[in-house]
Amino acid sequence: MTETDLTLEDGRTLHIYDTAVKELNNPLTVFWHHGTPNIGAPPEPLFEAARRLNLRWVSHDRPGYGGSSPLPGRDVASAARDVEQIADALGIEEFAVMGHSGGGQHALACAALLPGRVLGVVSMAGLAPYGAAGLDYFGGMNPSGAASLRASAEGRAAKEAYEASEPEFDPETFTPADYAALSGPWKWMNSVVGPGMKHGPGGLIADDLAYVAPWGFAPSQIDAPILLLHGTQDRVVPSTHSEWLLAHCPTAELWRSPEDGHISVLNSGEAALEWLRAQVNS
Repeated sequence: MTETDLTLEDGRTLHIYDTAVKELNNPLTVFWHHGTPNIGAPPEPLFEAARRLNLRWVSHDRPGYGGSSPLPGRDVASAARDVEQIADALGIEEFAVMGHSGGGQHALACAALLPGRVLGVVSMAGLAPYGAAGLDYFGGMNPSGAASLRASAEGRAAKEAYEASEPEFDPETFTPADYAALSGPWKWMNSVVGPGMKHGPGGLIADDLAYVAPWGFAPSQIDAPILLLHGTQDRVVPSTHSEWLLAHCPTAELWRSPEDGHISVLNSGEAALEWLRAQVNS
């Protein structure tokens, strides 16, 4: 995997990851969108499956994380503009997108705002829009996560004050299946969370403010095939969020995972990549 920095039209820098390997023949590029608070390194536990399926990973640190410049006031839609510039710089015309948790809605943004370029989208354990009609947004969400997003909904000052209070991690956030995944195949997550907070909570704050503000697009705009994956035991983002997206995205299908939580749903990542490859081959 190579890591480079790209200077954008507005002078910002994006830190980019690219697994382009010589043995791949005209691979399908999959843009990975990371969760909150992570850096953008693509998911190593899925590298072998990607190689088998002739897939190339490209990703980046979202603004304010890792090696990427902040983008004050960014919304979810801004991810599409950044990905467009990355794709143009790398000479990639068409691609798929895949995101987990907070990355899910950024993947949806690319599919909505880059029609004709995004061939398929996978959102795993992603959020629905804040204030979505008919959705109890915080229903089933663990108290600490709900408190964090409620603070974000009150504005930047309230969110910054919340983070400055150094809230403790609630061990009930994750399920036993999540902890098993974190100690097994998805222990890789530990390598992207720490660096995501290395420079402070700026990236996390920007993410959470964007999640509870207008996204800058409607998920119903998406005309590419969408695969939603959600563990029904998820305590971070309740599965009702994907149920809402399913009802409002005509091209979506939902894989419900009854035994999984927020992290363990990633165990279905290989099957999701196979789904993406099938969409492009069909």
